[in-house]
Order: sequence, then C-alpha cells, then structure tokens
Amino acid sequence: PAVTGYPDGQTTPTPEAVDFTPGELLGSVSGELGLRTFLEERGHTLVVTSDKEGPDSELERELADADVVISQPFWPAYLSKARIAKAPNLKLAITAGIGSDHVDLDAAIERGMTVAEVTYSNSISVAEHAVMQILALVRNYLPSHQWARDGGWNIADCVANAYDLEGMNVGVIAAGRIGVAVLRRLAPFDVKLHYTDKRRLPRETEEELGLTYHPDARALARAVDVVSIHCPLHPETEGLFDEKLIGEMKRGSYIINTARAQIVDQDAVTAALKSGQLAGYAGDVWYPQPPPADHPWRTAPHNGMTPHVSGTTPSAQARYAAGTREILEDYLAQRPIRDEYLIVDGGSLAGTGATSYTAGTGTAPGVSA
Repeated sequence: PAVTGYPDGQTTPTPEAVDFTPGELLGSVSGELGLRTFLEERGHTLVVTSDKEGPDSELERELADADVVISQPFWPAYLSKARIAKAPNLKLAITAGIGSDHVDLDAAIERGMTVAEVTYSNSISVAEHAVMQILALVRNYLPSHQWARDGGWNIADCVANAYDLEGMNVGVIAAGRIGVAVLRRLAPFDVKLHYTDKRRLPRETEEELGLTYHPDARALARAVDVVSIHCPLHPETEGLFDEKLIGEMKRGSYIINTARAQIVDQDAVTAALKSGQLAGYAGDVWYPQPPPADHPWRTAPHNGMTPHVSGTTPSAQARYAAGTREILEDYLAQRPIRDEYLIVDGGSLAGTGATSYTAGTGTAPGVSA
C-alpha cells in the first residue's frame, strides 16, 4: 500500500527518485537499499557488507577512507569512539530506520559529525509487531500452533495459559510515536490503558483513549498486567527492568520489548520466566545482535522472541531506503538535511548547508552500508 504521510503530519521520504520497486527486499546485502546505481553514476564508491565485527572485519578496513556510514539497527555497525577515531574522513552516519544508539553520540559531537535517521519510517511497523506479540503471549498462540504442527489436539494444554486480553491493564513505557501507536491499536480491545513518559500527552489524547498516566516506570509496572517497552536506551533506562522491578510486578505479568534489549536484565527475565513471575516475554531486540546460539532467550519457557524484524518489513524498507537516499541527495548537493531526520548536527552538514565535502576532487567518497 502507498503511504504518503504519518499521523503527526510528517510526510514520508521524498527523494528526487528511487531505483527500486517498493516491496522489493532492500534491507539486505543483496538489496543494498537500492543505492548502488544512484551512487556509482555520480562517481562514488558503495561498499555493502555484513562483515562488521572485530579488528579484521571489512567494516574496520573500509572505515579508513569512508565519508559516510549507513547502518540498519536490526544488525548494526557499531560506531564506537574507537571506530570513529579510525575514520578521519567520516562526516555522516545514517541509520536506515530509526534508533541511533549504535553510534557513540558524544564521539560524533566531538568529531563534528552529523548523525541522521529516517524518522517515523518504521514506527507503525514496530507498533504492529508489538501488538501482535502481546496477543500471541496472552492467548498462548505459539504453543497452541506447535500442537497443530506436531499433529496434536491437546485443547487443555493449549488453553491452560491462554487468556482474554479484554479487561486487562496494559501499559507502555514511553509514549512517543511507537508507544502512542500501540495505545491506539489496543484501545478497541477494551483494555485499561496506562502509560509513562517524561512528558504527559495532551489531555484530549488521554481522554480519547482513556489513559492512566504514571510518573515513572516502576509505578506503571506495578499496576499493569502487560508492559510494552518503547523507550530509547540511555543510562537512565539501561537495566531498568531488573530482578527488583520484575519482582514488584504482578505475578504472571507479560513484558514485550521491541525497543532495546539492554533495557531489561537478560538473566532476570530468564529467571522470572522459569519461576512464573513472568507469564511471558516477547520482543525482537537482543544484545548483542545477532545473539549467540546459546543465548538464554532462545530456549526460555514462555518466550515469543523473533529476530530483530519488527521494523524491517518490505513496506518499511521502501520508506527507510527512500529516506536514506533523500539524506544522501541532500548531503551530496550540500543542502540541509530535513530537521526531522537529524539526531546530532555536527555543524558541517545540517542546518546551514555548508560542508567540507568537495565532489570531484581526488578519490570519490566511500559510502559504507
């Protein structure tokens, strides 16, 4: 389906052109975000790799002369302070999607880099995934489906841990674009909706959705049956759902985390699933990404985990690929990047249109995706 705008009035990406058909698999090594023709016709070098870990990786080798690094948050290229130091030409880090916590923003500021992401491009995709996982956990869908796959008809086993969502208390941690989208999609289920955020939503939104506001995550977690996490990862939220907070939740609660894995304590979640303190845990964010084969969430009871896929449907890929191209078009033409996409303005690209990049002199810039 063609989507031209978002609920807050922001328009979808508007590049001058695209070299792909929406619906194609773009968020992959083979798909290359549909950028190769665009960049190579202009004399630039595009290196696309999934070899991103360790000192001998292709990413490490290419950083030496890269001007731009593009990364998807689903399997990110971590731009640490050390890596930024190895990239003397690096001026722009683009997240093909939303969420730029894989970039050391302090180091980017020190360097004068610009960090940008394609705001809102996959927010609704993530919200839909979160609602799906809430229903899958509460209705015990995955074990029931497994009985069907295995040739069984064990009704009692299927429904022993299945409940109606209707009437439950459901809360979101952070009511930004994704959190509000989750609340709106849950309202028709006749649930009691709760939220916490540093800034309260407008009174009309609270009244429209029947929202109960909580001053912090602890107050919300104690009051609800289902928690859906949508806050960014930063020092205040890292390890927020630890053994203590999970222990204060209602026994048999559910947590859905499509934000960042480190917002919860991995071992505390695993232990709570085994003890029954949590009736289920789902999400699509892990640490590290990809997780090792023996990661405890792969085999924990009552889990509904998926790979990091919530924001990378082909629908979302078409938007964030187009947004990535829009950012690159502005960068290469020395135009300001639209403010909605900016995370950190290092002063050399955004806002003024001025940049130290000069096209056509010496070696063409390397753009690593």
